[in-house]
Amino acid sequence: MPVKKYNPITPGTRFRVGNSFAEITTDSPEKSLLAPMSKTGGRNSQGHRTMRQRGGGHKRRYRVIDFKRNKDGVPAIVKTIEYDPNRTAFIALVAYADGEKRYIIAPNGLKVGDKIVSGAGAAPNTGNALFLKEIPLGSEIHAVEMRPGQGAVLVRGAGTSAVLLGREDRYAVVKLPSGEVRRILLTCKATIGSTSNQDHALQVFGKAGRRRWVGKRPHVRGVAMNPVDHPMGGGEGRASGGHPRSRTGIMAKGQKTRNNKKHSSKLIISRKKTKQ
Repeated sequence: MPVKKYNPITPGTRFRVGNSFAEITTDSPEKSLLAPMSKTGGRNSQGHRTMRQRGGGHKRRYRVIDFKRNKDGVPAIVKTIEYDPNRTAFIALVAYADGEKRYIIAPNGLKVGDKIVSGAGAAPNTGNALFLKEIPLGSEIHAVEMRPGQGAVLVRGAGTSAVLLGREDRYAVVKLPSGEVRRILLTCKATIGSTSNQDHALQVFGKAGRRRWVGKRPHVRGVAMNPVDHPMGGGEGRASGGHPRSRTGIMAKGQKTRNNKKHSSKLIISRKKTKQ
């Protein structure tokens, strides 16, 4: 997925690197698969601001995505590749043989007119959803379930993919994009291939206004605040501010934040790689 560099005809385009959207085939979403979305502005049900630097942004409508891929054995044809404002990867509109239409996460390389299918006995081709017990070892996969029938919860971002390393008893050994290696039940589904929009991380917004369009308000560094406002604030001159931490005191480096009593922790073989 290529990106494009803009000519510096304005200060906002001088450093901007945008997406060329070469894979997108239409800008009109399927109306039957749209749902309304409301904004919180970082406020909870009592109106208190619980998350900073949120608010504004362009109005969006939710695209109902088929994460379960439970229409087994029914072939579908890819009709369009579309942009989704609610996620980094592109989505694909597929029409099944019985007339039903659904959105799926678009794999890299999927084109209009391609045929996909899900369920037992499906070929391990790009876009097909198979059970982990039927996927060949070493395959790139995405949209991975953690519980059978739950729907895909892992590896859904732009340009990501996991690798099926092996099988142990009733579990598959999967290496996730973070570097974590974990066991997942063989009866869970995953989709063949990597997700689309691989150059998403190469984009440069170019100006603060584009951040506001996506609903992000200005962010003030903790070291630029006073001690009453942030643990890293205060000091004479440009002081470093001590150990990096959040406004509420949670350490930003070194402190473990994962719940070690989490049920799925026992299925982790090796943790994700960390920077030394």
